[in-house]
Amino acid sequence: MADHPQPAPPIAQRRPTRHEIHGDVRWDDYFWLRQRDDPAVLAYLEAENAYTEAMMAHTAALQATLYEELRGRIQEDDATYPDQIDDFFYYQRTETGRQYPIFCRRQGGMDAPESVLLDVNELAAGHPYAHVGNFRVSPDHQLLAYSFDGAGDETYTLFVKDLATGNLLAERIPNTYYGLEWGNDSATLYYTVLDAAKRPYQLMRHRLGADPADDEVLVQEDDTRYEVKLRKSKCQTYLIAHLKSNTTSEEWLIDAADPLARPRIIEPRRPGVEYSVIHHEGQLYITTNDEALNFRLMEAPAATPGRPFWREFVPHRPDVLLQGADAFARHLVLYEREAGLRHVRVINWETGDQTRIAMTEPVYAIARHTNPNYAATHVRFSYESLVTPETVYDFDMDTHTLHLRKQETVRNYDPARYETVRIWATAPDGVQVPISLVHRKGLMLDGGNPTLLRGYGAYGASWDAYFEAGRISLLERGFVFALAHIRGGSDMGRAWYEQGKLFHKKNTFTDFVACAEHLVAQGYTSPARLTIYGQSAGGLLVGAVVNMRPDLFAGVIAGVPFVDLINTMLDASIPLTTQEYDEWGDPADPAQYAYMRSYSPYDNVPVENEEDTRYPHVLATAGLNDPRVQFWEPAKWVAKLRRLRNNPSRTLLKTDMTAGHSGASGRFDSLRDTAFEYAFLLDAVGLT
Repeated sequence: MADHPQPAPPIAQRRPTRHEIHGDVRWDDYFWLRQRDDPAVLAYLEAENAYTEAMMAHTAALQATLYEELRGRIQEDDATYPDQIDDFFYYQRTETGRQYPIFCRRQGGMDAPESVLLDVNELAAGHPYAHVGNFRVSPDHQLLAYSFDGAGDETYTLFVKDLATGNLLAERIPNTYYGLEWGNDSATLYYTVLDAAKRPYQLMRHRLGADPADDEVLVQEDDTRYEVKLRKSKCQTYLIAHLKSNTTSEEWLIDAADPLARPRIIEPRRPGVEYSVIHHEGQLYITTNDEALNFRLMEAPAATPGRPFWREFVPHRPDVLLQGADAFARHLVLYEREAGLRHVRVINWETGDQTRIAMTEPVYAIARHTNPNYAATHVRFSYESLVTPETVYDFDMDTHTLHLRKQETVRNYDPARYETVRIWATAPDGVQVPISLVHRKGLMLDGGNPTLLRGYGAYGASWDAYFEAGRISLLERGFVFALAHIRGGSDMGRAWYEQGKLFHKKNTFTDFVACAEHLVAQGYTSPARLTIYGQSAGGLLVGAVVNMRPDLFAGVIAGVPFVDLINTMLDASIPLTTQEYDEWGDPADPAQYAYMRSYSPYDNVPVENEEDTRYPHVLATAGLNDPRVQFWEPAKWVAKLRRLRNNPSRTLLKTDMTAGHSGASGRFDSLRDTAFEYAFLLDAVGLT
């Protein structure tokens, strides 16, 4: 980083707290930072913000330039491609200079007059944060149920709006979560609520006009490892309550046409067995890992849905992961993953004919759309790659033709200037780990290219090669962008996930190091030019990796990082903790505790005692209202890093005092955060 006068960093007071479990004693000097109501804690966070701003002041002009570049690439006045439901066309649009989307519809066609259903810019007035969690129009198109979070803590209040008058009904239901559906009578609402640890644990039924205090509990999940989710079948026959842990699930059907219907179970949970159902013409189609590591599709009558009645419909395939299914009136759509890439396969119910939709690039990403119409003969999905902006396609399932409906407009961008490839690194145990790359054409493999390597590797989440318009600002400054498809995700199938969790978690870290070393060995970059980025569980990744190989990286961004693994997993009052036992381990078990203890980033910060030990520059971010990764995790980590290091690299903490896990909610505010992070990366490799 450039030389300039440096202020003294904040020094967090050391207040040693003793923890002991299984005979292991840990002293935590910064345990007190978790007291968010302590004025000293807030003062410390503000002091860290001021220090970070001062340490980045020399990049102010660069940040301003980056922000203008980022904003200059987006089409500020834009709209999504509409979804037709009955005679209405629903879409979202944005307006120049405004931060938030506007939900709209037109009746009869897109040339009809527009009706604004919900303007989030108006909802945001007076709130430091604004997010609509649920948006559901009633089956008769007369009412809108939506939920709003004005703090960033993912606790939503539910509202109902009369679309004819524009007035809100009397309903104000607090403490709700993602998961909201209408009954078919357009007068009954189903929603989920949170417990004290912010876990969705109840499914409720509400009649419009009734007192929410009298709402009926349809499902209550008392096992804290599970959460309750809700969806509605495409054919509108059933509401489906999905009760899930990280390894086990159970589903209940509710007749959507009967406002008094009781839930009925499909198949009782069995440890390690996951399943989810779709409905088609009286039959359930069940995606499950029951006796199928990569999942298979089973069929059962909706009237008798239990396991004894399941029959195989699509068999298990060891080289193909079945990630989901979608039922249309005449077609079945399967979402699959093979060789690290996602595919869409269409099956004709009547003829059994099958078609896999062909993709044109070697590395890409696909995302499924809602596809709300059961009778539709097309399936809509979005396609993108590291060089191709998000593109919405309709695939005609009868004619097998692909129709481009909309592509994201990216101003001042020429995709022909860039190329994307996939290369492979060898992990210490010999496993081949894919890396997706994008860079300007004509790249010289001389070790001099600044590079950003990203990774996640947790929960079986696949981190595909999505397009980011903002990334162009790095590519145009000579950066290579690399995405490590490490174990812990499902990029290469379910076994890829199983090999990166619990007692195999360290594979995630060694895979990432192998990817970094491969980029250096192949001449893409060098340790002095290599930066890394991980968010949330990806923050645990980069925290662990930096402890292992501080010499390998020039700069690190840890976004809302899950770095205080042991303290968090020992505190069941924190949101998500008990649900995470199946992912990281239960510290009540001595062996699992010892393994987590051996890699927990906060507990393994190395004590540097050599003057020439190089440690990368670190930027950690936090959200004061974050319910997923508490703000004190990065705060404690930064304090400990700064105390135990003795070299001149910078360690910065930037806390958003008005937001949560996802950072700023406004699209322009978010761009300013991105500009700040890019300036940090450029500074770390000497490109300010």
